[in-house]
Amino acid sequence: MSAASPSPQEPAAPREVKRIGVFGGAFDPPHNAHVALALVALAQLALDALHIIPTGQAWHKARPLSPAVHRLAMARLAFQGLPRVVLDEREVQRAGPTFTIDTLEALQAENPQAQLYLIIGADQFLAFRQWHRWRDILQLAIICIAGRTESTLDEAQFEAYTVQSSRFLTLELPLMPVSATHIRHLMASGAATGGEIAHLVPEPVARYISVHQLYHLP
Repeated sequence: MSAASPSPQEPAAPREVKRIGVFGGAFDPPHNAHVALALVALAQLALDALHIIPTGQAWHKARPLSPAVHRLAMARLAFQGLPRVVLDEREVQRAGPTFTIDTLEALQAENPQAQLYLIIGADQFLAFRQWHRWRDILQLAIICIAGRTESTLDEAQFEAYTVQSSRFLTLELPLMPVSATHIRHLMASGAATGGEIAHLVPEPVARYISVHQLYHLP
């Protein structure tokens, strides 16, 4: 008896690409706008994972950052409970200046089939062309820009945005008048205590700042 002819195979369904968000920053301290942006990114981008990445040695900041141990602890408290969030410590563990391109290349190597989404504020996007290897960043990640009160997306546009519009997305985030700089100034000036900034930062972060007396002038 002859063997039955093999039935033609159906074409394989295209494998869905994993979507990984990258949200970096000093988080000194992490505040309510950071948390709101993380939630918006998770929902609007349908992310499979969102890496929260506290900055290590920030090449672009003139002021010294708070010790990494505190910023990591506050980020862990701020984003705890959010779905699919990964607190990624790679930048604080990296020797030398922190560059976003290095982190993106490492994540892409670890997840070769994934699409990366870099989440930044419009204020950061204003300085995007000053970032180390910014053109390479555009090739690796889709840039997802959230508006901030002190900056608008229109102000941040430049030629790459027009020419490579498919590499940019806008996140629909309500403008929130809160910044880490303002919080540090409130604490340093004595104008507020840890408890009084609880409307600006997640309550566990406010407690952490108070217990460890962060941002007080010596």
